[in-house]
Amino acid sequence: MDAAARVSSKGQITVPKAVRDALGIGEGDEVVFRVEGNRAMLARTPDFLELAGTVAVPAGRRNVAWDDVIRTTRANRASAKR
Repeated sequence: MDAAARVSSKGQITVPKAVRDALGIGEGDEVVFRVEGNRAMLARTPDFLELAGTVAVPAGRRNVAWDDVIRTTRANRASAKR
């Protein structure tokens, strides 16, 4: 699909409705622009709450404080470098 939009004097564009519909973009959603050469791609950023439950977490690692996870990960990486 190709769609065009004009840049305003403030550097703003309106994402065409067909593009918003195709990407599932609604009011208040965030988007990301990725520039590759002389092109820019627009994508809807994922809602991380929608990802909840998509990754299996072993029972022994559930309900662990985030600080403990970081500390353990850093210790494991440090010992692997030796």
